Amino acid sequence: MDCPEFSTFSIGRFTVEHINTAPPGQTLHGMADSHVQGSLGMDGSEDSQPEEEVTKNVQVDIDMVKKAIPDEAHVLSARKVSCSNPSNTNETLTTTCKSESLDSLDCSTGSDEVSSGYTSNTDGQALEITEEYVQEALQHLNESIEAFNDGLQMLPSTIDNQKPKEVFNKNKPETSLADGICLNPKALPFCHNIISKRLLAYNTLDATPRNEFYINSVAPGKLKRSRPSLDLLRNAIIDENQTVPVYLNQDVESGKKDEMENPEMFDKNNMGTKKKKKESGPVRFGWVKGVMIRCMLNIWGVILYLRLPWITAQAGIGLTWVIILMSVLVTSITGLSISAISTNGKVKSGGTYFLISRSLGPELGGSIGLIFAFANAVAVAMHTVGFAETVRDLLIEYNAVMTDPVNDIRIVGVITVAVLLAVSLAGMEWEAKAQVVFFFVIMVSFISYFVGTLIPPSEEKQAKGFFSYQGSIFAENIVPNWRGETSSFFAMFSIFFPSATGILAGANISGDLKDPAVAIPKGTLLAIFWTTVSYLAISATIGSCVLRDASGILNDTIPINETMDCEGLSCQFGWNFTECREAESCTYGLSNHYQAMSMVSAFSPLITAGIFAATLSSALACLVSAPKVFQCLCKDKLYPFIGFFGKGYGKNNEPIRGYILSFAIAVAFILIAELNTIAPIISNFFLCSYALINFSCFHASITNSPGWRPSFRYYSKWTSLFGAVVSVVIMFLLTWWAAIIAVCIIIILLGYVTYKKPDVNWGSSVQAGAYNMALTYSVNLTGVQEHVKNYRPQCLVLTGPPNFRPALVDFVSSVTKNTSLMICGNVVIDSDKVTDSDGHLRWLNTRKVVSFYSMIPEKCLRAGAKSLMQVSGLGRLKPNTLVLGYKNNWQNDSVQGLDEYVGIIHDAFDCQLAVCILRIKDGLDVSQKVQGQVNLAFQDSDNEMFSEKEDEKKPPCMVPEILNQTNTEFQSRQGKKSIHIYWLYDDGGLTLLIPYLLKRRRRWSHCKVRVFIRRRTDKSEEDQREMQSLLQKFRLGFSDVVVLTDVDQKPHAKNMKTFEDLIAPYSVQARQSTLDQEETFLHYMSKSERFVRMNEILKENSRDAALIAISLPIASKAACPSPLYMAWLEILSQDLSPPIVFIRGNQEDALTVYCQ
Repeated sequence: MDCPEFSTFSIGRFTVEHINTAPPGQTLHGMADSHVQGSLGMDGSEDSQPEEEVTKNVQVDIDMVKKAIPDEAHVLSARKVSCSNPSNTNETLTTTCKSESLDSLDCSTGSDEVSSGYTSNTDGQALEITEEYVQEALQHLNESIEAFNDGLQMLPSTIDNQKPKEVFNKNKPETSLADGICLNPKALPFCHNIISKRLLAYNTLDATPRNEFYINSVAPGKLKRSRPSLDLLRNAIIDENQTVPVYLNQDVESGKKDEMENPEMFDKNNMGTKKKKKESGPVRFGWVKGVMIRCMLNIWGVILYLRLPWITAQAGIGLTWVIILMSVLVTSITGLSISAISTNGKVKSGGTYFLISRSLGPELGGSIGLIFAFANAVAVAMHTVGFAETVRDLLIEYNAVMTDPVNDIRIVGVITVAVLLAVSLAGMEWEAKAQVVFFFVIMVSFISYFVGTLIPPSEEKQAKGFFSYQGSIFAENIVPNWRGETSSFFAMFSIFFPSATGILAGANISGDLKDPAVAIPKGTLLAIFWTTVSYLAISATIGSCVLRDASGILNDTIPINETMDCEGLSCQFGWNFTECREAESCTYGLSNHYQAMSMVSAFSPLITAGIFAATLSSALACLVSAPKVFQCLCKDKLYPFIGFFGKGYGKNNEPIRGYILSFAIAVAFILIAELNTIAPIISNFFLCSYALINFSCFHASITNSPGWRPSFRYYSKWTSLFGAVVSVVIMFLLTWWAAIIAVCIIIILLGYVTYKKPDVNWGSSVQAGAYNMALTYSVNLTGVQEHVKNYRPQCLVLTGPPNFRPALVDFVSSVTKNTSLMICGNVVIDSDKVTDSDGHLRWLNTRKVVSFYSMIPEKCLRAGAKSLMQVSGLGRLKPNTLVLGYKNNWQNDSVQGLDEYVGIIHDAFDCQLAVCILRIKDGLDVSQKVQGQVNLAFQDSDNEMFSEKEDEKKPPCMVPEILNQTNTEFQSRQGKKSIHIYWLYDDGGLTLLIPYLLKRRRRWSHCKVRVFIRRRTDKSEEDQREMQSLLQKFRLGFSDVVVLTDVDQKPHAKNMKTFEDLIAPYSVQARQSTLDQEETFLHYMSKSERFVRMNEILKENSRDAALIAISLPIASKAACPSPLYMAWLEILSQDLSPPIVFIRGNQEDALTVYCQ
């Protein structure tokens, strides 16, 4: 291809200069060696520039490169670059670049920015490199040429006209890639035969799919990439003189620069040839260390060592297995549900609260998050008390009691939890190391226990009830033996169940896992399996080896060949424990001795160490989980006064304040010092969490949302529902009063969040469920035939921006709220004016207006209004009433503007819609008071609409919506005022129905309604009784009827003169145009007199009314001029203080007297 005589152009991030032929025989190494002395000129001589301004340039002969560096540079064939010179086939290129561009920036490749049409505005600048970067520069150069050959649009060098000294001036401020890119269509075809204008029309800025387009976070020091918007794709190249700037660190759709989640700044002074030091990131754990071990340690808590043998003695081996399997059933189903939820997208910190809240929404998520964090803090106390009980028993055994058994538990417990707090504050890395040590100790204690069951028992152990494996012992212990008034199956279940709640220990630190989507399912389910095996094995083995009762006295043996009264299984083994059993004074055995596993073990100190490890590891896991969950809840700001505890510290964002709060709660419950009292307290809270986790999975599945795509497939929505129901049932079976308290707390917290309506949008399944319900009911509604009993005014309100006409919005909202449909319509004539639809919706929500908002761009107001009338709504949920504001400034408008306004009314009737027009004394438009977006479609004066100012493109200035709230008449209490209804023409009853709906509101409920009708004089009393009877049948509660008999009288001359003055300007225009229009004005004179007279009646009767509702006059569509119709509306409502609403139904029944 033939190239123009450009001195410099850029490819990728490199400047390519066309220079003369290098000396024959000059090689790459020769040029590299020669550059040590200085820069080579075009003829090979030394440059005369000063030494400090000389840049180490390297001239590269492409033919030499192909021979010298075959592995590092691609072959530059004629297909890639064919800018040949017939007289010189040995053309060389000079390539320069700054070294920092290779260190800190990603060079463009064919699959990178260049494939998307992105080119840095630093392209073309001469950048400095040293010799070692020549090969890398050539490789990137060839990649850029390849991309260029595929159709890349390139910018010419931005330094074409600069001098060398300016180019290589080191003191020039550096240009960062973050400054943005620039698409300059005029500069694209630097080779005229490369991209023709015809081909230019087919070139786009489409970007290839990228991972960073779908994530919100960005690595420190990197730039956020966003796919180009539709507007950018379609309008990037408009003409040759236009330049479209696009910043690389902004969202091209919103124009807002993205904030990095980790805004770590790097030192710019260390850039260049020096590499940045890699900072250590936060600690992250895999599925074994982060989830499985953590869950197993939390499940192997105090219950395993101190209560499982006792539960086995009470419930028997059989029911103990049932208790274990019931608990595992609930936890396994919950584990499957949490696995599905955690694999349905990226999981952040917050654990159980994060999963539930992002699935079911902030209402349920916030309430259960607060309860779950509290339950974990109480669980710290439970496990610590278990540890303290073991220490107390040791102190009693060695006669080292400090005060008394209860206070010893309190003292040891407080000291222990303080040490655990110190470990937690040291960081997650130290906490994880401690957990590994605890796991190893527990494994050793298990080995010691199982070995001990195989060793023949000593006489001392026999005295304590241990006789190794015996079938008779197993047969006796397999059945229950309840002891105590409170002993029952569900009492044992309530004590055991908290030991199974550790399945959420791994999920609770989801923010500290490398890959939560893999770690949580795998680690949680394996932890459930292995701990279940261990619980079943220990229950069966200890129930086969140890009696329920033993005295521990060595003298209780039975001498050989001596007969005496002996009862019980112990007699078979030569021991007589009858006395202590009958007196209930036995101190050993499964039913009496909590340390039975220690007694059975081959080396009892290992069991003690296992108890310490199990209790401390569980307490430590709960102490870490509670602040992590609570921190996420605090950051979401769902509840007041808790944000103080959400602040994080250090690289792992540790919630130190949350640790201290959890410590305080744990200490408060440690002071109870009774394990059996603490355990049932937290059982209901954990069961609530399990129920909601299972329900979250079920609800997300049942809504059929396309966003529910968990990668974990081994779950069922019906098993999740079963798990939720079982969890609730177990709550009430354990302790019904505690379950009621837990449910009441959740309802209170749920009600608070529902009332506050936090500004969060997490794409919850509740939203998907609401969509499904709305879609189902909307489709079903289309098959329901309309009936007059179910008629309700569904209003399309032409408000423009709603905050510009708050009185109109409030009036319609008072009629339709919680009753019928309301749509605020906005016709945008100037399409360049950007409308903030979300801002308008926020304004409506802040004002507590239940309405949709619809915006449509059109060339004129009438066309836009007609489009809204035709397309608004869905199925049966579509407008049947058009509401618009009165045009106060109509007298200053042109005839064309009036035709457009009146034409909207005619279009509404053509669409079989009812029409309401609201007028208030001071006007509806408050846009002059509110700095907002100007909508020319709803300006009172159309002279401004068609003025030259329309062409001025001014950016909209939006004030925060809450500041734009304006009080109106419809927001204040009306007291005992009256609503006057002038039902002059029968329109089907809508003129009566709208005031009735308005009166149902609290602000208007005390108003008295008076109905005015127009009749002849001779039948006024009869007509009054007839109307009262009709109103009674309508059941509206209206009984005050006034018959107007003087409507047809002539109005006062003064008032008639006022009307004539209104239409005088238009009468002059009519005489100047055609005679027919003047005759039309005269033809409607009698009707005009009636309206003038009606205004006099309104002034006499309704001057102090709260609201006037009057029938809207209808004029002939073709015969009545628009100015005359506006004059009728003006004279009807002139000089009236109360708001007046003109109402005209579509001449079909809106009320009925029948019940079918």
